[in-house]
Parts: sequence; C-alpha cells; structure tokens
Amino acid sequence: MVPSNRLQTIGTHVARYGLVVVLVWIGGMKFTAYEAEGIRPLVANSPLMGWVYGVMSATAFSALLGVLEIATGLLIALRPVWPLGSAVGSGLAAGTFLTTLSFLFTTPGWEPSLGGFPAVSAMPGQFVLKDVVLLGVALWTAGEALAARRPAAGG
Repeated sequence: MVPSNRLQTIGTHVARYGLVVVLVWIGGMKFTAYEAEGIRPLVANSPLMGWVYGVMSATAFSALLGVLEIATGLLIALRPVWPLGSAVGSGLAAGTFLTTLSFLFTTPGWEPSLGGFPAVSAMPGQFVLKDVVLLGVALWTAGEALAARRPAAGG
C-alpha cells in the first residue's frame, strides 16, 4: 500500500507536469493550419477576442497563442528552480482557461437534439468543459509555487 504522503507527492507532480504537457502540446499544435482553423469559430464569436482577426490573420494569432501557451507551460515547469516564475506561469494558465471557458457562453454549442442547455455539444462544449479542471490545477499550482517561495517559519 502506498502511504498517503507518497501518493500526494505523486499527484502533485502529475498535476503540475501534466498541466505543463497539456500547455506545451496544445501550444505546439497552434502552429498548424488545422489548429488555427479549429479555434477560428471560438475566437470569432468571443467578445473578448473577436477583434483580433481584424488586426492579424488566423494563422498569426494561432501562432501567437502557441508561443504564449508554450512559454506558460515552461514557466510552470520551472517550479523546482524558480517558484515565483512558476506561480506567474500558473496565473497565465488560469487566465487562459478562464478565457477558453468563456467560449461556452459565446460560441453556439448547446446540443439541440438533447434539448439545448445544459447539454453541451462535443465542439465547443465538451472540448472547453475540461478547462474547469485545468483551471483548478493552474490555481493550485500557483498557490503551491507561491508558498514554496516563502521562507520557512523560524528559519
């Protein structure tokens, strides 16, 4: 039987570096035409981001997001050597996931064959809904990294 503290340590590493893998992998995909076109309806329907296609192409915006997502993931990964940088990366990730969660309300995605709200379609609904968990992990990693940068009491 695995002791609870060992299991918690394993879970901590899986949560942090799983978040890193998700951000870096999805960020890398943003450099493909497939992903640039895939996010187009989400961005175009967003009151927060819909304006960007008037300033840059879908491909350029997707690549910009890719750079930001990869940088965010790398910052989070630096937790052992730079807890403050990791906390900043986690904050950026939380902002990313809050933004993508807003797509649930701005992009048509309620499944009409199931009666509409709250039944979500596969895209964008189920695609975006997972970001609730990713947001929670990002907030947790931010708090954990901030706590790690504080000196121990009495030390």
